Amino acid sequence: MYPPKHHQDYNAENIKSVAEAYPFAVLVSADNNIPFITHAPLILKEEKLIGHIDANNPHVKLLKNNYPITAVFQGPQTYISPTIYTTKQLPTWNYIISHAKGIVKEITDPDIIKKSMVDMTDFLENVDHGFRLSVDDPRMDRLVPYIHCFEIEVEHWEGKFKLSQDKIPDDIENAKQELIRNNQKNVADFVNGLFERHF
Repeated sequence: MYPPKHHQDYNAENIKSVAEAYPFAVLVSADNNIPFITHAPLILKEEKLIGHIDANNPHVKLLKNNYPITAVFQGPQTYISPTIYTTKQLPTWNYIISHAKGIVKEITDPDIIKKSMVDMTDFLENVDHGFRLSVDDPRMDRLVPYIHCFEIEVEHWEGKFKLSQDKIPDDIENAKQELIRNNQKNVADFVNGLFERHF
């Protein structure tokens, strides 16, 4: 990412928090100048990102053997109108993004694969739903041959949090509230409209 210093976040916990709060990642690899891009949830465990995708995905050939990879986690983002500021400004776009760069290894042990699926479910499941996945569930054994499980050993985290940091405190607060407000409204409007058109 282009890193103007005032938009960079160097706090590792802040950067990782984006991956934990928004775990649906964009996985990016390249092979002979051909990009491979896959979307998949990842969970962070002991400085490693764990995930699994369909074994038939052509990206699988690059998700092994210590191949380099970047995982992109996008948090909230929005257009910022100058009208929300107390001072005269130009339009901009604010966003919260983390990149994890590292090397990827394939996981082939069926027991570890099943355990990773249980761990991911435990992390993602809403506590109010009360669902628990068990490694002893016979459906797990039938599923394992059809998934490719992998772990990314993260070598570098990068965070770009463009949050109007170069503005006065009142305008920073206004931009924060706009980021919250627009994301809540935009998600509801978009999802409702998409469902109306799709179904």
